[in-house]
Amino acid sequence: MTLGDPLEPFLAEQGVVILDGALATELERRGADLRDALWSAKLLIDDPELIRQLHLDYFLAGADIAISASYQASFEGFARRGLNRKESAELLQSSVRIAQQARDRFWNELRVPAARAGRKRPMVAASVGSFGAYLADGSEYRGSYGISNQELKAWHRPRLEALLAAEPDLLACETIPCLQEGEVLVDLLDEYRDRPAWLSFSCRNEEEVCGGEDFGSCAELADSCPAVVAVGLNCTAPRFAEPLLQKAREKTDKPLVCYPNSGELWDSASHSWSAGNGPEHLAELARSWKAAGASIIGGCCRTSPGDIRALRARLLPSGKPDALV
Repeated sequence: MTLGDPLEPFLAEQGVVILDGALATELERRGADLRDALWSAKLLIDDPELIRQLHLDYFLAGADIAISASYQASFEGFARRGLNRKESAELLQSSVRIAQQARDRFWNELRVPAARAGRKRPMVAASVGSFGAYLADGSEYRGSYGISNQELKAWHRPRLEALLAAEPDLLACETIPCLQEGEVLVDLLDEYRDRPAWLSFSCRNEEEVCGGEDFGSCAELADSCPAVVAVGLNCTAPRFAEPLLQKAREKTDKPLVCYPNSGELWDSASHSWSAGNGPEHLAELARSWKAAGASIIGGCCRTSPGDIRALRARLLPSGKPDALV
């Protein structure tokens, strides 16, 4: 691990870091209309308080890290809504600040001491979603973009810089579907090596990321970058997690991150979810992921604060889950 790794104190004390769960799908469950190319980032404009409340609910449920609502936010996406560069940068930074405000309210203001008992002050990770998320056509589950590394880097760089300006604890480079985008992000992160990040890939089976490359090669790539403090998978079917983690452990000694979706499937054509093999109960599978090497564990699409509460109770039973409201 690199110097200044913010995960290290949590891992030293708890042995595992609990991530939050879904943002967009949980916001939809609470009544938000996210039928928009910006998806959850739409609420940065329309209803930031709804995002703030959900972050707070995840902290109350036991999350050690909240991931910001910037996954599908980009300068190009906001430009389509008529926003200029300054306004877009402010919205990107607001995604981090909203999560920080929720964290500070949880830690400093709420009179719920039982929810903080034995806990360390939670952190905020700025979500760096894939280029495919900006395309809003399901490309983060295919990975074939048809653009050069230079074009991809030019797209990522200004967003990365805007998010870093809000001073998150770390970056969550997530739902990366292909080795190409992993390489671009590693090159960029190497320029900001004092700013820690995790790199997590979306995978289509027990061996391959969504673009078809070997997941072990992606883990090996992440291992080569000093700024990457953890590597793993997210938005992947839970049944694939254990063998993927085993492959990653063969390639790196860095902490492994694992936050699968519920097991249901996203249909990008109809913009709807189908049953797939889910929903599966993350808490029931989490111990096998931990045994396979994962130490940063949470949920992705179609998971909820209830799942995170159960996850913490399963992995950190001394945390008195009955007190988490």
